[in-house]
Amino acid sequence: MNKSDLINAVADKAEISKADAGRALDSLVEVIAKALKKNDKVSLVGFGTFAVRKRAARTGRNPKTGAPLKIAASKNPTFKAGKALKDAIK
Repeated sequence: MNKSDLINAVADKAEISKADAGRALDSLVEVIAKALKKNDKVSLVGFGTFAVRKRAARTGRNPKTGAPLKIAASKNPTFKAGKALKDAIK
């Protein structure tokens, strides 16, 4: 399912226009991104939790030459599915 399929499904389920569903989806993604940028968690009970994980700097290897290289520390968004979502897909 891509973004337009999701917008169509939400519009049909909520009985709203596709334009309204698109704006709602874009707003949701924007709000979640802003919260994660501030290192906040976003918990949707029954669905899951969006959070930011920090990865420490480490040494890696160039697969072609085998030479060591430094990989900088980074922050990565993560998602942990909630119990209701896990149960729904079983």
